[in-house]
Amino acid sequence: MSKPENIRNVAIIAHVDHGKTTLVDFLLKQAGAFQSHEVIAERVMDSGDLERERGITILSKNTSVRIGENKINVVDTPGHADFGGEVERIMGMVDGALLLVDAAEGPLPQTRFVLSKALAQGLKIILVINKVDRPDARIDYVVNATFDLFMDLGADERQADFSIIYACARQGWCTPKYDEVPRLLEAKGQGATLKPLFDTILKDVAPPKADAEGTFQILISNLAYSEYVGRLGIGRVTRGRVKKGQRLLRQGDGGKTESFNTSALYTLEGLKQTEVQEITAGDIGVIAGNENMNIGDTVIILPEPGTPVPEPLARIKVDPPTISMVFSVNTSPLAGKEGEPIQSRKLKERLERETRGNVALRMEATDSSEQFRVLGRGELQLAILIEQMRREGYEFMVGKPQVVLKEENGQTMEPCERAILDMPNAYVGEVTDLFQTRKGQLLEYKSEHEGRVRLEFVIPVRGLIGMRSKYLTKTRGEGLFNTQFEDYRPWTGALVHRQNGALVADRLGDSIEYALLGLEDSGVLFVGPGVPVYEGMVIGENKRDNDLNVNARREKKLTNIRSAGAEFLVRLRGLRVMSLEESLEWIDEDEWVEVTPKSVRIRKKILAGNLRSVKRNEK
Repeated sequence: MSKPENIRNVAIIAHVDHGKTTLVDFLLKQAGAFQSHEVIAERVMDSGDLERERGITILSKNTSVRIGENKINVVDTPGHADFGGEVERIMGMVDGALLLVDAAEGPLPQTRFVLSKALAQGLKIILVINKVDRPDARIDYVVNATFDLFMDLGADERQADFSIIYACARQGWCTPKYDEVPRLLEAKGQGATLKPLFDTILKDVAPPKADAEGTFQILISNLAYSEYVGRLGIGRVTRGRVKKGQRLLRQGDGGKTESFNTSALYTLEGLKQTEVQEITAGDIGVIAGNENMNIGDTVIILPEPGTPVPEPLARIKVDPPTISMVFSVNTSPLAGKEGEPIQSRKLKERLERETRGNVALRMEATDSSEQFRVLGRGELQLAILIEQMRREGYEFMVGKPQVVLKEENGQTMEPCERAILDMPNAYVGEVTDLFQTRKGQLLEYKSEHEGRVRLEFVIPVRGLIGMRSKYLTKTRGEGLFNTQFEDYRPWTGALVHRQNGALVADRLGDSIEYALLGLEDSGVLFVGPGVPVYEGMVIGENKRDNDLNVNARREKKLTNIRSAGAEFLVRLRGLRVMSLEESLEWIDEDEWVEVTPKSVRIRKKILAGNLRSVKRNEK
């Protein structure tokens, strides 16, 4: 058991691909967190499949390293603003932070978002300039740009006087001395380690302010689940200590309380949770024994009868949700063919489980017992939830994303985001046109290094729906795109959405190539031959502004008359394969996106062709 004065709790802040997870890998290896015979995967902190595929951190995770008698708890934080709920609840668990910055790119938008939260908490920051081995590294510029960022975010004198570590995470070395960098680069880091970083953490980050002799109190900041002991509450012990088997009191939202016995206690050792008999003030601990624990709850020792109950700690606050989406039971004719067709009760339970573990998500009931509205911080956050559910084998439907509006002094207000774009200079004109058509206002134009520029726009949240894929197409995949919540502003009027109607299948069965060839001149197809379709399923985009019911199963009538060249080989010119994000942006109010483990389909809410209009202005 570690004493409070020997504990350090730190978070790691970094933009995507600046080497955060690689640095944690080497911190764990050099601190002896792994046994010599263990097979160690790369990027051990990005444990989820979606995190590894997308190269982003979605869920905040905890680990720890031991340096002599000292224990350093390390918390990995997401950088994307859509997962800001993860950031905001984690910052209360730490006393300092490592700001990891690329030696060539400097501080980028995701760095700014999380750093602003850390500075607001009064945390002491250590600057780690990573990838000093890059040929285009410009260390002096990055240090100056980071200092300017600190000033912009209102850092105080103590925070602005930060220590600087120069590192090459992929080679596992660092140094606090700028003059040593050329020598270490030439020697490829031979003989150097990450020990200077450990020493700086122990020197700069204060031990947690915790009273080991007071009455036990812990704020639940994260949740986990064990097959053996059930729900686990994770948080930093603010005072006192607790032993296994003691009677505790959970102080929930709205003044609700519940007593329970502690069935198990754990602390973090490396990447593993190690069962202990006692956890003490200052450490990050894990408590089992109550199935109703939620993020933001305070857990204390059950007071003796007649003694006053201490006030709970302030609950974790997050920025309000800005976007909503309706989740529905799958009612298509193909329901149950590719996954588990969940009933409304099971869909509700799954969404409730998600909202309990993610304070940035909320769920509301709708007029239909089969549909539930989920409110979140952004389109990416909801798209990640949808992708996770389909990988769990569920089938369901989702509606068009809607922004969360407010009324102030009789005026409709809508949420706006600040979009920070980094791209080659050649694409500025196209990108500016794209954002201005979505009501974006250009705030800043700044030339960067090597022919790149940085643009900042303020744009309504509804204008950002589907923008990410369009932006990457315009910049040929070379642009960086990040957003953060700005504020609520007056409604800016209607946005140009989809101008074209839909090509809608009029019968059930598998699509036939001959029929699709006849439909190519009517618009752009989303499906190829041999794909199951049904009445009301959208199989393409019409070139006109109305919907068109079409037969995707029409077969060629064969006769015994042949002519020269009549049977030449014909193939479809091309398909537009719609991803989940593209489908969410494309659909209109009268359409659903049907999600299964194998497919993403677009369909009309009313399937029968004789019950819906093909004129889009009548919907």
